[in-house]
Amino acid sequence: MRLHHLLQSAAALALVAGAAQAEVTVLGWPGGPEEAALRAVTEIYNALPTTTAENHVSLLFTSRDGFFDKLAVDLAAGTTNFDINLIATYSIGRYAPFMEPVTLSDEAGTTFGDTVLSTMQYDGRQYGVPTDLSLHFLYYRSELIDALLADDAARARYSEIAEEYLGEALEPKTPDEWTWRDFAANALYFSQSVNPDSPTRYGTVIQMQNLLFNMMVFHSWPRSYGANWMDDDGNITIDTAAWREPLEMVKMLYDLGATPADSTSYEFPEANAAWNSGQVAAMVQWNAAAGELTEGEPDTVAIAPPAGPEGRFTHIHGLGLGLNAASQNKEGAIAFLQWLSTADAAVAYGEAGGAPGLAPETAVRLAETRPDLVQAGDYASNYGFVMNGATSANALSVYELQAQEFTGYWAGTQDLDTAIANTAAGMADLLH
Repeated sequence: MRLHHLLQSAAALALVAGAAQAEVTVLGWPGGPEEAALRAVTEIYNALPTTTAENHVSLLFTSRDGFFDKLAVDLAAGTTNFDINLIATYSIGRYAPFMEPVTLSDEAGTTFGDTVLSTMQYDGRQYGVPTDLSLHFLYYRSELIDALLADDAARARYSEIAEEYLGEALEPKTPDEWTWRDFAANALYFSQSVNPDSPTRYGTVIQMQNLLFNMMVFHSWPRSYGANWMDDDGNITIDTAAWREPLEMVKMLYDLGATPADSTSYEFPEANAAWNSGQVAAMVQWNAAAGELTEGEPDTVAIAPPAGPEGRFTHIHGLGLGLNAASQNKEGAIAFLQWLSTADAAVAYGEAGGAPGLAPETAVRLAETRPDLVQAGDYASNYGFVMNGATSANALSVYELQAQEFTGYWAGTQDLDTAIANTAAGMADLLH
């Protein structure tokens, strides 16, 4: 059912219950599509005939600045100002001591799928309903690839470049067949620093600022080589070829000018700006950029990231809502969380602008209005991963450590062995 139909039906059944009567308070993520979507589904829920005045839901939003730090302090202090609060994959372990695991609706598995549900799990237990999913797409300009594949001289030059810099005379392929080595070869061919005849100045854009979210973008590369944070016994597994080869390939691309020289200061907006200049051939970027990068650009295509020796993977993490252990209305809070995990609620959330990670059987209901969610759900189900330890209490600190050490290597301030050793030692302290 379309969102406007849901809202019309809900309005007809609305109960007279204002914020002052509300007994379930939800602390949400302020601003942007997440707030708009949460407001829309809350309106629907409050208007259901099964929602009593005592279980009416009200919303609370605070500043994004310092949100997670403030939330940690409030939860640790046993606040009763909210019953349900925002959680994120990379911070669940930090909040788990002050929250309660939840049992979702019987529809949750078919609504989201096991991979997406795992983004809200810690220590084997479900701590929330996934509401918004982030993952990675490979964006490429199809007219450039089509022209390359149709030109025998260009194909030969591509193979020469690949052999010179990658040690293998790779043939150009369509991006849905790319490995990460093909990605690197394509980036070199379409960079004027390597190929003066390239129609674009840069073959790619790599976000290399010392920032934890940039590490998440990078992770899709080593994971496809078999990389993880820890093995099943808790041993740190950073000093492996699965991490070293992707790290070295990124540095090679940077040193050869396949990504802008100031990429060490780039994150999400700078990468998008470089793409929108028309001088970049392909890049890996968050799915949140799909609208900006493909709207009005029929030759910009978004597909799953390249494959590695172990397959095709994309980092995923999610925002969600979970139960405050100090809640004064747990019954009402659980009822709302269970409703949120139904297919109807998830579809309504997506139609209102949210980005839920939906299983294919649910995502198909949004095929006309939100085709990007169909694609994201497919990729999350088939390629999504969460590193072992990436929901722990110190997960954010691990990402920050990796950003500091790996960026230092890419920027040339330390060698790879030092970066790996520092990262491994720091991760052992943080994860043990």
